[in-house]
Amino acid sequence: MRASFLNRIMTSKCIFPFILLFSGCAGFWPFGEHDDFVKVRGTQFIHNDEPYYFVGTNLWYACYLGSPGSGGDQARLKRELDSLEAMGITNIRMLAGSELSEMKRTLKPSITPSPGVHDDTLLLGLDFALAEMAKRKMKAILFLTNYWEWSGGMAQYIVWADSVPVFDADQLGWDKFMDFSATFYKNERAVSMYRVFVTSILTRRNNYNNRLYRDDPTIMSWQLANEPRPGADSAFSEANLPNFFRWINETAAYIKSLDSNHLVSIGSEGIVGTLSNGEYYRFAHSSPHVDYLTMHLWPAIWRWFDPRRQLETFRAGLDTSKAYIVRHFPVARVLQKPLVLEEFGIVRDSANASIDFPVSMRDNFYESVFALVYDSARYGAPIAGTNFWAWGGEGRAKQSDRMWREGDPFTGDPAHEPQGMHSVFNTDRSTIAVIRYFAQRMNGLKKIDSLQTKFSL
Repeated sequence: MRASFLNRIMTSKCIFPFILLFSGCAGFWPFGEHDDFVKVRGTQFIHNDEPYYFVGTNLWYACYLGSPGSGGDQARLKRELDSLEAMGITNIRMLAGSELSEMKRTLKPSITPSPGVHDDTLLLGLDFALAEMAKRKMKAILFLTNYWEWSGGMAQYIVWADSVPVFDADQLGWDKFMDFSATFYKNERAVSMYRVFVTSILTRRNNYNNRLYRDDPTIMSWQLANEPRPGADSAFSEANLPNFFRWINETAAYIKSLDSNHLVSIGSEGIVGTLSNGEYYRFAHSSPHVDYLTMHLWPAIWRWFDPRRQLETFRAGLDTSKAYIVRHFPVARVLQKPLVLEEFGIVRDSANASIDFPVSMRDNFYESVFALVYDSARYGAPIAGTNFWAWGGEGRAKQSDRMWREGDPFTGDPAHEPQGMHSVFNTDRSTIAVIRYFAQRMNGLKKIDSLQTKFSL
């Protein structure tokens, strides 16, 4: 299947196997409005008077590479951005907040080593990344903290706020960790610490181009957190939903009060991230201060297939994945907001993280996901873009156990996962060909749709 697809790329022809019958209500807008900020009109993103569609990636570690301090590599960051630009990538999702933690396998150094204190070298790295992206006309989605432990996140804010011991998820279990992290939403002191950081970022001035962040159109969206959940699938989480919803609405409103130029998103995994309940997902995104919907897709982690039994289970897992994407379309249509698949990933063949293992399963998965999103967007469904997880580029695992340690190169996989597990490296030529092909297709949609909209008026 991969070989035939690559042949289609070489001949610049592609016949898609299906046409989705999901018509969306594409919004229309006043022509003549020129604005480099990405805006929302109905179920579409708008940029410079045209619909904005994209294939993007996650380069969460961009501010670390951009840092002028120890561990930074600005030359590498520029090369990585050049590589992504050559592939047609126009959108990058990246970390803008990390909290120093003694939890196991967490990112170090951190942007916030203690409450109210910030590492200026990493913030200079964020400045540098945004300035370099602006040169390449790329857009950034910036998440401001993390529900998970690998960058400190909400759990670390709770540790600081309540002076409690660091949570050991390996010992106490991940369900208990998820519920612990989710107490953040009602912890006023923890939320206040988080808001101090949010304020400092939104009011920051870029040292490389002198732009205030709130005036910088390179930023597409502020994101409340990476993958916030109300907790594990438990009675606690059901009871915690009002706190979860209130935090989303109030935090989004707070960001809008500081910055009216940029979009706000939650960072949700989708229905899976809201207790697998579509109504909870809809309500979370119904806040008038949340501009668009997000979803993530992790079929192996969610046990929809077994990558060690690739031949027997991959097709069923792929079908479930495609159905999961489509399940979010009606919610976006009802709310009249765009939808972004901002994380999706899959391991290399045989679930091996080594760069020496082939990527036929990943290529097949990427092709199917990109084709579904492209066909859906083309025929009016309210989905506008994708960000694959993650770009590893030049990064390579350094340790024999493949786990990241402070000072090691970044590969795209966070510190708690084997390095290379979900990374696309610069030597993964077949995967890059798939990405490039669909990036060109998605980038071309804006001109097609713009013409269609003008004639339909």
